[in-house]
Amino acid sequence: MLWLITLPFRLLLAIVFGLVALPFAIVLLPLALLLWVPFLLLRAAVRVTVLLLLLPVLLIAGVVGVAVMGVAAVALLVPLVPLTLAVLVAWALMRRPVRVSAV
Repeated sequence: MLWLITLPFRLLLAIVFGLVALPFAIVLLPLALLLWVPFLLLRAAVRVTVLLLLLPVLLIAGVVGVAVMGVAAVALLVPLVPLTLAVLVAWALMRRPVRVSAV
């Protein structure tokens, strides 16, 4: 419960310290960014290297996946061929010829 009593003082001190530290942070920000740039470049280089190393593997996996899915789709559709043929034959037999009237 003591922390509830001291809470306003801690908040006030945090705000005062933040306002006092703000000019130093603004002045030191360009230096921090300057020191941060090499790490950004290193991160970009590592990402490009990993991308170049994994791209062939991903392409091969994609082609194999598409081939497997194509075979699976054909295997699923093969049992429907006799039914499709039966429907086409029934449609051809039941279709009425179009009568052309001579006017």
